[in-house]
Amino acid sequence: MRDLGAGLRYLGQGQRWVLSRGRWFGFGLLPALITLVLYAAVLTALGFYADDIAAWATPFADDWGSVGRMLTRGAFAVMLWLAVLMLAVVTFAAVALLIGDPFYEKLSEKVEESEGGLPEGAVEQPLWRELWTSLTDSLFVLSRTLVFTVPLFALGFVPVLGQTVIPVLGFCVSGFFLALELTSVAMQRRGIPVRERLRMLRGRKALALGFGVPLALAFLVPLLAVPLMPGAVAGATLLVRDLTGTGRGPDAPGNRDGAQSPQGPPRPAAPHLQQPPQAQPGPSAQAGPSAQAGPYAQPGPYAQPPGNPYAQPGPYPQQPPR
Repeated sequence: MRDLGAGLRYLGQGQRWVLSRGRWFGFGLLPALITLVLYAAVLTALGFYADDIAAWATPFADDWGSVGRMLTRGAFAVMLWLAVLMLAVVTFAAVALLIGDPFYEKLSEKVEESEGGLPEGAVEQPLWRELWTSLTDSLFVLSRTLVFTVPLFALGFVPVLGQTVIPVLGFCVSGFFLALELTSVAMQRRGIPVRERLRMLRGRKALALGFGVPLALAFLVPLLAVPLMPGAVAGATLLVRDLTGTGRGPDAPGNRDGAQSPQGPPRPAAPHLQQPPQAQPGPSAQAGPSAQAGPYAQPGPYAQPPGNPYAQPGPYPQQPPR
């Protein structure tokens, strides 16, 4: 139950993250809007031709009475439309991520930076490579989804069971694979292959279901998928940080906004400054006047030994007292 609540919490935190940063909220809307238009067109066309498809798929009912034929084909048309709708819920995120890959990649990066920094050893790929990886991973997820969707579609015709238990199982399957799809952005950044992602989420099913099932239910509401998509990507990024144990805090590895200078890592100290501080200076460590005039000369245990290459006269010689 703890993981179930954590998944729901990450979904809410992702929505709050983008709503508190209006620029990134608008940044993630366009790909989702394009995807919604495409899916609405497909579902509308299916609604018009569902009866014809049902008649083609049930030739055995041609010789039945009008009532039996109408009920059988009507039930088939409804189940077909619902099955396609559930498939659309699962694949909506995949298509939106594919269309808006650069948008959601940048959004996910900003979420990670705000939470402590990008993971150490983050994988960077050319755009064409990212698109190809996203496409192959989405096809893998789709194939696994069909393994469950097709039997559930058939079981939907079973009286009582098909109207009670099967829809609940269908939403659980949709939510799990929706979570798997949305976490792909942050997982790819870590170089985790899709099969390993599936294994990781199976190990914490409650976390994936707590995140994905409410989102799958919300995606059924017309037009709601578009404003929820940016926050879903942000929440999935937070979930991945939990799943992979990514460190938090301003000093986390790879933090681009931390204390590290924008000019790169600090330069190494001069060789004479790397002396162990506990070393005691001996008689030979007494620096002469020429060594003390050097720009790197320091009093005490860091004094220059005779002949040190840094012990050169300083560029600003001292003026004699007036």
